[in-house]
Amino acid sequence: MTRNLTRAPDGHLLESLLSTAGTDRGDAVTIGDAAMSRENLLVAASVMADRVRGANAVALDATPELKTVVAVVGCLLAAVPVVPIPPDSGPTERAHILADSGAEIVLSAADIALSGRSSGPLSGPSTGPVALAEPPATDTALILYTSGTTGPPKGVPITRGAVAAGLDALAEAWVWTAADTLVHGLPLFHVHGLVLGVLGPLRIGSRLVHTGRPTPAGYAEASQKHGGTMFFGVPTVWSRICADPAAARALRPARLLVSGSAPLPVPVFEQLSALTGHRPIERYGMTETLITLSTRADGERRPGVVGTPLRGVRTRLMDDDGTMLPADGEAIGELQVRGPMVFTGYRGQPEATVGAFTADGWFRTGDVVTISADGTHRIVGRASTDLIKSGGYKIGAGEVEDSLLGVPGVREAAVIGTPHPDLGEQVTAYVVADGVSEQQLIDHVAARLSVHKRPRQVVFVEALPRNPMGKVLKTKLG
Repeated sequence: MTRNLTRAPDGHLLESLLSTAGTDRGDAVTIGDAAMSRENLLVAASVMADRVRGANAVALDATPELKTVVAVVGCLLAAVPVVPIPPDSGPTERAHILADSGAEIVLSAADIALSGRSSGPLSGPSTGPVALAEPPATDTALILYTSGTTGPPKGVPITRGAVAAGLDALAEAWVWTAADTLVHGLPLFHVHGLVLGVLGPLRIGSRLVHTGRPTPAGYAEASQKHGGTMFFGVPTVWSRICADPAAARALRPARLLVSGSAPLPVPVFEQLSALTGHRPIERYGMTETLITLSTRADGERRPGVVGTPLRGVRTRLMDDDGTMLPADGEAIGELQVRGPMVFTGYRGQPEATVGAFTADGWFRTGDVVTISADGTHRIVGRASTDLIKSGGYKIGAGEVEDSLLGVPGVREAAVIGTPHPDLGEQVTAYVVADGVSEQQLIDHVAARLSVHKRPRQVVFVEALPRNPMGKVLKTKLG
C-alpha cells in the first residue's frame, strides 16, 4: 500500500523512523519471530495515526509484539498521548488507569493492522494523510502509571521534549548510534522497555531486537543470530543470565550491557563481568524523571555506582531539614534533580505534585544517595519503606494493602519489601485476618492488580506494631 507521507524536518521525536533512505532493512524492528522494516512500520503507523487523530488519549495493552509498536508510533505521529496498560493488570487497576487517563479509545489487537490497511476510523472520519510534522515539545507523548506509597497508581504525563532530551543524552553517554543493535526483552509499559527500548532505536536509528521475554536463552540467541551490540536488563535478568554461564558467555561479542530499574547486587555485577568480559553500566531514573544519571561508555564502571548527571541534568543532596549537603562521598541525603527530562506534575493530583517538588522547583526523588567530589552518585537506599523494587518493577505497598483489605476476613494489612535472592526484593504482607489462607490472599491481589504485585509471602500476625498515633511501624516488621 502506498501513502503520500509528508516528511518531517530534522528534530522529529522519531527522527530515524522518518529518515530511512539508504539505512532501512527488513528486520529493523524484530519482536519474537516477527519483523518489520522502518518503512513498513511507518506506513502501518500512519494508518493508525489517521484512525486515532483527535483523541484525548489512547490506551492499549502493552504486549510484547509488533502491534504494540505500531500503535504507539501511530499515536505519536498523530500527537495523541499513549497510555500503555500492563498486560497482567487486573480489573481494579485497569479500570483506574482508563478512568484516570481519560483515554477515549482502548485499542485491542484486532484494531491494529501490520499491513498498512485500515479497517475504519476509531475516532471519526479520516481527513486525509497524516502530516508528520513534530508537535510542540510540551505536548504529552505518554501517560505512564507509577505506584506511589499510598493509593492507586498515579498518572505521569511525559512530554515529547522530555523523551527527546532523555534519549539524546543517553545516546551521548553510551555512544549509542545507528550502527548498534539493541537487544532486550523488557515489558513495553514503562520507561526502560518502552521509552529507552523502543522509542530509543526509532529516534537514534539502531536496530531493535525484542526477545519477547528476557530469558538467558533469548539473549544468547539474539547475540548469536542478530549480532546484538547493546543489551538492556534489570538485576533479575542479569542474575538469571549469570546462573546460565553458557548464555552469559554468548554475550561476549556485545559492546555494552546496561542494568537499571533497581540496584545491581555487587556479586551479580562481578559474576557478570567475569562471564561476559563486560563490566555493566548502571543508570538511575524514575518514571517521573526518565533517566538522569548514568555511567559513561568510556567511564569507570564500579559496582553500586550509577554514574554522573546526563547532559542538562543538575543534582543536589539535601538533609531532612533542607540543608544542602556536600558532595564529599560521605554525606548521605535525599537526591533532588532538575533537568529537561523531569515531568511537571501528576495527572489530576495537584497536592501530590506539590509534595513531589521543593519550593524552588527541584524534584524530590525520595532516594538516599552519596555524591563524590567527581560527581559520581551511589544509591544508598530509599527514604520510604513503602516503595518496593522487585524484579525491575516498582510496587507501591499502599496499593497492595488496599487490595488485601478488600478481602472478607482481613482486618489489618501491612506490606513491605523483604530480601529475595533473585528479585532483589519480594512483596511480603503482614496480615491480621480470620478464615483466609495465604494462597487466597496472593491470588486475590494477582487477579485484581497485577501478577507481579502479588505477595510472595504472607505472614499472619495477631496485631500490627503501631506508634501512639496509630501509624504502623513497618521498621518493626520483617
